Amino acid sequence: MRYALIAILALLALLIIAPPLLGTGWQYALINALIAALFAAAFNLLVGQGGMLSFGHAAYFGVGAFTVIHLMQSVEYGDIPFPTVLLPLAGAAVSLLCGALAGFFATMRSGVYFALVTLALAELLHSLAPHWDEMFGGEAGLSSMRMPSLGFTFGSTLEVYYLTLSWVVICIGLLYAYTRTPFGRLTLALRDNEQRIRFMGFNAHGTKIVVFAISAMFSGVAGSLMAISNETANYSVFSTQVSALVVLHTFVGGSTIFFGPIVGACVLSLFTFVVSGVTHSWMLYQGIIFVLVMLFAPKGIGGVIQAHIEQRHALPWKRLAAPYALATLAGLMVACATVFVVQSLEIVLSREYAAAVARTGEYAPYTVFAREWQVFHPFTWLFPVLLLVPGLYLLRRAFARIKALWDKDDDDDNGDVPAATQQLMEGGR
Repeated sequence: MRYALIAILALLALLIIAPPLLGTGWQYALINALIAALFAAAFNLLVGQGGMLSFGHAAYFGVGAFTVIHLMQSVEYGDIPFPTVLLPLAGAAVSLLCGALAGFFATMRSGVYFALVTLALAELLHSLAPHWDEMFGGEAGLSSMRMPSLGFTFGSTLEVYYLTLSWVVICIGLLYAYTRTPFGRLTLALRDNEQRIRFMGFNAHGTKIVVFAISAMFSGVAGSLMAISNETANYSVFSTQVSALVVLHTFVGGSTIFFGPIVGACVLSLFTFVVSGVTHSWMLYQGIIFVLVMLFAPKGIGGVIQAHIEQRHALPWKRLAAPYALATLAGLMVACATVFVVQSLEIVLSREYAAAVARTGEYAPYTVFAREWQVFHPFTWLFPVLLLVPGLYLLRRAFARIKALWDKDDDDDNGDVPAATQQLMEGGR
């Protein structure tokens, strides 16, 4: 716990010190990453701790956003004197009420039926919002301006960043404190065995409603911060894409670990910011990452980190250094081959390239990795094969060596049952 606290304080110090040294684009990207982290942490309260997978959590994210936009308009027009720094409280309150109401009906069912009910509720808002101009502003949405509050103008991205950081730290701290309470333990028990909870005399349905409402409340805070940052909101915040994105962030980070979804949200948000400015195929790369994590680390990035932390005193780090380095090199080779093929096909199959061929009658060279490549030259398509095949072979050799070292360590500690490899692959128990 001491080392974890030191790491958290160091990260927090970095988040406070670094942004003024960055450009506006990176400051805005960090704001989006923080909002995504809070949204994922709130969603994980429902799915990771409560065992209830929602496909429509964008509904409460959007409710919080529109609540704050309406309140910002009232403040802007002088109708209500309300401090900007406390605007997320309004979004939290309305999302809590909506979450309690929706949760009452959704939690009457479990499993896939619960997921479908949540999806239907979100789609109801998504289809209603474009046609309800007074409440949601139609297809154009609503907009307002951040007003000065408590000595801050909130005219700069940096001030908005620190406001977002403050709210995210407070909310994540409250969510973590929730997990340490008796009701938080009851939430975990509800996930593991709902029938046993009923036999013990607890109201399982009421418990699920409370968990659902609390998750919706913190999702509303995330939506409120998004509205404050963008100064606008439209019906797209209710879309299935927003709901699917938080699911992606949660499972890539690891839903069984508290900080896992936070890690996944930050990593993928910053990955999107960097890669989307370079290629139109960034969603394909995001999907590849998700598939690879689900196949080889089902408990996510956070689970892999936790497995190493738990085994840090027993693992033969000196002997693991070489296979880990080899696996990194081989992974880069496979990644480069994949990127080369995807980018080549993106360029060659694009409308612009087809128009250029029709205009000139020639297949012009294209540029990938700062080098020109000829479409019909054999080496152009041999190059990714020369990277991919050796890369996959080296990956297999490296993982076999890593597996052997983890199994040997587990055999030394626990007898003949090699459970450490399973822990590594699952990303933590």
